[in-house]
Amino acid sequence: MRLIPAALLALGFALPAQAATPCGGSFSGFLDGIRQEAARKGLDRRATEAFLSGAQQSSAVLKADRAQGIFQLPFTDFARRVISPNRIQNGAKNTARYDALFDQIERNPGVSRGILLAFWALETDYGAVQGNFNTRNALLTLSHDCRRPQLFRPQVFAAIELTARGDFNPATTTGAWAGEIGQVQMLPEDILTNGVDADGDGHVRLKTSSADALASGAKMLRGLGWRKNEPWLQEVTVPASLDWSDSGLGKGQTVRDWSRAGVTPRWGKLPSGNMKADLLLPQGRNGPAFLAYPNFHVLFEWNKSFVYVTTAAYFATRLEGAPVFNAGNPSPALSAGQVKQLQQKLTRRGHDVGGIDGILGAKTRAAVQQEQQRLGLPADAWPTPDLLARL
Repeated sequence: MRLIPAALLALGFALPAQAATPCGGSFSGFLDGIRQEAARKGLDRRATEAFLSGAQQSSAVLKADRAQGIFQLPFTDFARRVISPNRIQNGAKNTARYDALFDQIERNPGVSRGILLAFWALETDYGAVQGNFNTRNALLTLSHDCRRPQLFRPQVFAAIELTARGDFNPATTTGAWAGEIGQVQMLPEDILTNGVDADGDGHVRLKTSSADALASGAKMLRGLGWRKNEPWLQEVTVPASLDWSDSGLGKGQTVRDWSRAGVTPRWGKLPSGNMKADLLLPQGRNGPAFLAYPNFHVLFEWNKSFVYVTTAAYFATRLEGAPVFNAGNPSPALSAGQVKQLQQKLTRRGHDVGGIDGILGAKTRAAVQQEQQRLGLPADAWPTPDLLARL
């Protein structure tokens, strides 16, 4: 099962407003506008014509863009669905198969193999399921659609540049519905910036070369701010007496602070006491608990979904030897409809939840925590039917 990858989803996050981005109208007129802008950008005319020749709109792409219900699952359910024994076993096989490459990547640019393996697995099942949407048509369709043209139109021109370089075939290149390409699902702009010819064949082939894909993904993460030789996520045990309002992303306490508050590692050792860490409670105070370190935040530049990033980060620790997380006994999750009701109520109270989408993203969680504090409830950012009723 392929998941929605790579920095495309604004789940819980707002996109910058760029109302002037051209979109809509007749598709042929839209393509003429692409031609004109490509010429203004100085892109190769023959590459532009080769890219646009035979271009078509894709109703399947638009349907996929509107259907992302899997991100409505809570962390425990999502993680259990996507972290299968088969993916664990294939992770072990691939870390052995590409051990020398992972060693090299861990030296420079310094990205841990567990993280790369986790994204490689969740994005494409280690390259086995890369998507069958024509990439050129997907990018043009989403650029023509007026929902998020500012996100996709730049990718069209990057793909034209890749065409000029001989690294993209508009007629045959396939990938995700949202235009990502290859084994770790990268967008054309990211390939231009971070593509690495790790196998030395003179081209960046993210679809067919695992070496190119892994090295390119690592370079991209480092460019997004990944810190060498630092952890990203660690499961912990939390005392019941903790002030739950201290939990959540962006609180900025040190490992020493958490240790003094009684937080202990469930596996391994805590890192340096001066390192910043957030206490992450994906399903509230009665569910799993993690310390999230600065590298964890970098992963949101790869994918905006809270549940996806938390799952990928946890999966990476499993691939490096961590045990199965302690699921605890969290309060039942709200349904998608109830989360929409919650978001509507929070919005009426002045909170920015990033949209009424039925998905418990980072902004909705922050708003929930503020309302829990106001109502004198345990402020663990996990909404319950009781909270919904009280608002």
